[in-house]
Amino acid sequence: MDLLIKSLVGFVVGGLIGMTGVGGGVLLLPILIFGLHVPPLRAVGSDALFNFLTKIGASAVHLRRGTVRRKVVLALIVGSAPGSYLGVNLLHHLRKVHGNGVNHFITFAVGVLLVVIPGFLFFQKKIEDRAAVRPPTIKSFAWMGLIGLIAGFLVGITSVGSGSIVMMLLLLFYSFQPKVMVGTDIVHALLLTGVTSFLHYEINHNIDLHLVGALLLGSVPGGLLGSYLSTRVPVPWLRRILCAVLLATGARMLMA
Repeated sequence: MDLLIKSLVGFVVGGLIGMTGVGGGVLLLPILIFGLHVPPLRAVGSDALFNFLTKIGASAVHLRRGTVRRKVVLALIVGSAPGSYLGVNLLHHLRKVHGNGVNHFITFAVGVLLVVIPGFLFFQKKIEDRAAVRPPTIKSFAWMGLIGLIAGFLVGITSVGSGSIVMMLLLLFYSFQPKVMVGTDIVHALLLTGVTSFLHYEINHNIDLHLVGALLLGSVPGGLLGSYLSTRVPVPWLRRILCAVLLATGARMLMA
């Protein structure tokens, strides 16, 4: 029964990702914490590994299609890998000093991101439409490293934002065709979540492999179904409803 419930959660999350394009971390983590009552520290590590594994297929497709700017990915990961290391080690330090108090810190940090990220998603299309198509410069590459550092740190402590936060900040410095932006963002997110999940496993030992396996068991068919339904359901309205629910969840976590 436990396996069935976790697989069903994976199926629902995979379906919503396939239909709306909303990131897996921002959807799954609140469900793990509030729905399945997984301790926040374990939920963060497991969610990071889940996000890494679910991005492998999409990354391979974008790399084959040539919709990835590798230099941009490199500039981002140069900052995000050490940022993730700092974030994961901060959790390790807080657990040593405060014990289970680290879970309250994670809950608050995730709550903040669940308020910020859906707020961005509400206006993402308008921001993308207004972003002028411009290639990166040497100066913007330097800023991308800083973006990576910030995003990596946040992903290290919450596992949330490897795609959405980076995309939001990237639009400040450069813009290509939407498919190139998405492909570049996904490949960087694959590398970042891979580094983050490895660090969590090595430093905090907070990854539940059985949980991740059960979630994947449901998310694969869920993602396929969601992608199929995305052309048959009112995605913009579903996306708005989903963002509203995430905002409410974030507010609840902040008040917890």
